[in-house]
Amino acid sequence: MSIDSPTQESNTHNVPDSTQPEAKTGEALRPGEVVPAPGGPPVPIAQVAPVVRQDGLWPQVVALAKYMVQTEVHTYAFSVAANVILSLFPFIVMMLTISRVVLHSDQMFQVVSDAMYHFLPANQAFIMKNMRLLVHPNKGMQVYSVVMLLISCTGVFLPLEVALNGVWGVRKNRSYLMNQAVSIGLAFLIGLIAMASVAITASERFLLPYVFFKHIDNGLFRFVSGILDGGLLDLLGVVVGVTIFFLIYWILPNRKVPARAVLPTAIVIGLLWEVAKYLYQMALPRLDFESVYGPFFVSVSLMIWAFLSGLLLLAGAHFSATRYALAVARKEERERLSKEQGVVDTPESAANA
Repeated sequence: MSIDSPTQESNTHNVPDSTQPEAKTGEALRPGEVVPAPGGPPVPIAQVAPVVRQDGLWPQVVALAKYMVQTEVHTYAFSVAANVILSLFPFIVMMLTISRVVLHSDQMFQVVSDAMYHFLPANQAFIMKNMRLLVHPNKGMQVYSVVMLLISCTGVFLPLEVALNGVWGVRKNRSYLMNQAVSIGLAFLIGLIAMASVAITASERFLLPYVFFKHIDNGLFRFVSGILDGGLLDLLGVVVGVTIFFLIYWILPNRKVPARAVLPTAIVIGLLWEVAKYLYQMALPRLDFESVYGPFFVSVSLMIWAFLSGLLLLAGAHFSATRYALAVARKEERERLSKEQGVVDTPESAANA
């Protein structure tokens, strides 16, 4: 069923008119769909035509599968993966440097190392051993890590913005400078969230001995400490992952996206990301990258994991946009039918009176 759209301003075009722009390359617009003029502001989000017209989960799964096999989706995911690898190591060095050199906290330094063991999918010991060697009071190295982090993080978010704009029906991307500002702001927020989780875990490790009145040489303390350390790190890892997905879905598109449209998807994708990480870890021995890539297998394993994470992120974005646009269209249809029913009932009620 087609959804009638309200009359638009001069910056939008109604279809069918053969001179109107197409929704995507090679894909004609559907009757009644409203799109912005090239370079113009996006239409209101409530007027974005749903990709899926049918109710139910299966049509949305089919639409998602068609989206995931598009060439540009894999191009975006590979671009994100390459820049994630470039930004990952400076990010780890920066976190370790802040913990030891700035805050002078050995507990936070150890928590960062433990958190990276949870975050990284493979070769954690090798990576963290070399990252620790780079942490020293060398201001040149610290500045270099920050500069590389800023450069590479913008490379992560730039293709993501383009991809998310396409998902949400936005034709105009942010300018280069504005994208840099948004990317740096997102990187800063993610860094704050990561450091907050590290501080929470370090505080737990600092306070727990006082709960036991510093009687820590016993089985009960070791049992409680092991449960809290592992459980808290796992819980905070999930919370941080969900928060990162939410911020990307909510902030990166070049339009106002309602938080309620992306929060449920961010939660689901964050949980699926954790499950996918464990499945990837289980599959790594069978993949045996070391026999193929030799000493470069560490980078290859991280690159493939970043690529899979990018695909999962884009799948969540498409699914949330599809569900939200369909829900809005159905709501508008119910309201329109309710108004039409009220108009029809009014003369009949007057005649009966």
